[in-house]
Amino acid sequence: MWYIMANTNINNLLINILKLTREGPASIELIAKNSRMPLSVAEEQIKKFLSLNLAEKNGALIRVSPLQRLKIAFRAITLGADIERVCRNLSWKEFEDVAVKAFQTNGYSTIKHFRFRHENRMWEIDVLAIKGKIVLCVDCKRWMKRLAASTMDKVAEAQIERVKALSKSLSKIMDKSTFPAEGRIFLIPMILSLVPASSKFCNGVPIVTILQLQNFLDELPAHKHLLNFIEVKL
Repeated sequence: MWYIMANTNINNLLINILKLTREGPASIELIAKNSRMPLSVAEEQIKKFLSLNLAEKNGALIRVSPLQRLKIAFRAITLGADIERVCRNLSWKEFEDVAVKAFQTNGYSTIKHFRFRHENRMWEIDVLAIKGKIVLCVDCKRWMKRLAASTMDKVAEAQIERVKALSKSLSKIMDKSTFPAEGRIFLIPMILSLVPASSKFCNGVPIVTILQLQNFLDELPAHKHLLNFIEVKL
């Protein structure tokens, strides 16, 4: 019982850090007060968060970067926090911006909210991440709960349909300065989430958590045979 209560208190502290640092730094005193925790206990636990690089301390203030906010959210979920409660304190833009930064750090050029027309309909892909002949077509999902396998199938199929539409329209809409001038490119549908899925692949579409993104990019060549990609000749 003590262990469960300890995790509950830690989660409450983590979630209040997320809540109170949305607009900038927050005082440790305010975080402790909102967490209904003695200041000395909160300070001791926050020291542990600092050692895990979940936050930074500046005097009596706690400062949290966008990436650290995602790490805090992931840690709270791992410790058993209510996913919906955690996600309410993260903005969709935060999630997307961290993803874009991760792609750029790994040498990908990125386009956010890529919109195009195909068969008299407007389509949108949250993020295109482009590196050489590889074009990752990313659907960013800030789900508030773990989804059933049947729902994941529908999400993956919807992203495959978007990528198929893009492949048929690419020659008309592509920016020559963004894509290779000639040759072949590989369009890869991908789902990026905060919450881990029950499977890493669904119909050949990788389901990657934001904190696993670096590992996925490192191992992408090894996953090629598992991927549902579309090859397009430019």
